[in-house]
Amino acid sequence: MIVTVTLNPSLDRTIEVGGVVRGALVRGTSTRVDAGGKGVNVARALTANGVPARAVLPLGGPDGERLLDLLTSAGLDVVAVPVRSATRSNVSLVEPDGTTTKVNEPGGRLDRDDVEALVASVLAAATGADWAVLCGSLPPGVPHDVYARLCRALQAAGTSVAVDSSGLALTAALDVGPALVKPNREELAETAGRPLLTLGDVLTAAEELRARGAGSVLASLGADGALLVERAGVLRGRSTVLAPRSSVGAGDAMLAGFLSAGAAGAPALATALAWGAAAAGLPGSRMPTTSDLRPDDVTTSPLLDRTTPLSTSH
Repeated sequence: MIVTVTLNPSLDRTIEVGGVVRGALVRGTSTRVDAGGKGVNVARALTANGVPARAVLPLGGPDGERLLDLLTSAGLDVVAVPVRSATRSNVSLVEPDGTTTKVNEPGGRLDRDDVEALVASVLAAATGADWAVLCGSLPPGVPHDVYARLCRALQAAGTSVAVDSSGLALTAALDVGPALVKPNREELAETAGRPLLTLGDVLTAAEELRARGAGSVLASLGADGALLVERAGVLRGRSTVLAPRSSVGAGDAMLAGFLSAGAAGAPALATALAWGAAAAGLPGSRMPTTSDLRPDDVTTSPLLDRTTPLSTSH
């Protein structure tokens, strides 16, 4: 069982457009609404592929009710924690080549009682779980060390912890030693405090995260694939997206695939890339199923050239 924690879930509205021009009227060609939030997407991807998963998240207001309906109708095992603030909505504008412009609301404020209820619900839901995945941004009112607190308690109970977050929430969790962190290029650069221009830059920044406490680092790099840095060594993986539709949720699908395949080594990295590439070829933040996967389009190998530049688009 894999338990996901999403403290700032959302309704994600995706609008496909011919192009985005600042200050102009932009007409959509299609639209869809999906359940959103990093941990929600991880649970959706796992469930869609038959991997037991449970999603813990706060829900409030009409959008929270709609989000719960979307999740339960998709067959997810959901632990919904009622809160007084309204669940947020996010909007993505997706151009024909897959370029995505995303506007995220900050989320409703959670008070101390909300946070304590969420912590208790996570620990109860994760009893006996193999992994707990702590994902996404923190809504207003939530202490920056909440992931560190959860990580400490979960690991003491024998559950491995993965963290997919950024900023203070990530740096505080590193001190507790999560088994895995999954930053994207921007999040890794933010934590490192400098731009990342080559694969060597990514490797150095990932090694710094390991030195600060992370067991393994899975860095998602968009068009440049991914880098897996673990005790056993360093692997680079790449995948092909024949017809990009939307990048929303692709990194979450990647993390789900990695965990589903054992969370270590080349086979897990290859599965991660196959799931991520499949998600990028689907509309909105739809999560892939087995029929969407193209494992033959994935390659993994040791990192041989650290000077390889990263693409400018990511």
